[in-house]
Amino acid sequence: MRREQLFVLLCLLPWVITFIAFWLYPLLYAFGMSLTEYHALQGPRRFTGLGNYTALLQDALFWKALRNTALFTLGTVPFTIGGALLLAALLESPLVSWRGVWQSTLLLPSVTSLVVVALIFTNLYTRHGYVNAVLASLGLPHPEQGWLHHPGTALPAIMLMDIWASVGYYTLLLIAGLQALPREYTEVALLFGAGFWQRLRWVILPLLRPMLTFAVVLNTIKALQVFVEVYVMTRGGPLGATTTLVYLVFVNAFEHVDRMGYAAALAYVTFALVGIIAVVQLRFLRRQRWSSSGSSARQ
Repeated sequence: MRREQLFVLLCLLPWVITFIAFWLYPLLYAFGMSLTEYHALQGPRRFTGLGNYTALLQDALFWKALRNTALFTLGTVPFTIGGALLLAALLESPLVSWRGVWQSTLLLPSVTSLVVVALIFTNLYTRHGYVNAVLASLGLPHPEQGWLHHPGTALPAIMLMDIWASVGYYTLLLIAGLQALPREYTEVALLFGAGFWQRLRWVILPLLRPMLTFAVVLNTIKALQVFVEVYVMTRGGPLGATTTLVYLVFVNAFEHVDRMGYAAALAYVTFALVGIIAVVQLRFLRRQRWSSSGSSARQ
């Protein structure tokens, strides 16, 4: 028995070493840094306790970044998951042929480098870009200076790009969930004359709830950590309209090298917010699952 335990420990040892070296140690080191005033190019640090966290709560740019991150999350997650669910249900219907071709097409934006996608959309959103050209030809209003140079349109423009780039990945996740569902339920619904929307609402959605929960939580965590799109397309502008929490961490850590401690405190606050929101979502969605299953059982 001891040899078996020793063998298991030896097998786990590489993972444990990697976990400690690349996750646990940086996590604890960053927390210690958040309690100090730290300059990246100077040696000694000055312990400030919770000073960085206090300064964070008094920073107007932090609250603006928090607001932008919340708007980005609320403006992308429902449309991404809703569009993915609709596309998955359509692709799994017997009326659609060439499913493999459509699935490959949907996956293409997700496997393309996000930097490349952001650069392409940056050109599309310029003053003389394709988006403005199409809107002008249709006689529709559009920002003359470009979509990314106006505070009112910059963040929505990035949201649209993120939805386009993400919906295909979550569509494939939900297709996998749909293919794992027992066919008997949908066949019975068809026998009773249920239409597409009735089957989706009363049969598919309750059975697909575990995969939907996973997709919603995963997409929410991704949206709360949005960075690449902002860095490539707007650098937080114009006038801070697209500054997000993770981008603010980057700016304080690598553009203002004397604020590494403040950046670490901001990163820990962001980490705590992401964790709290993920836990709340999981509990809420699981509670909804049990309540819905209980009500259906009573019926």
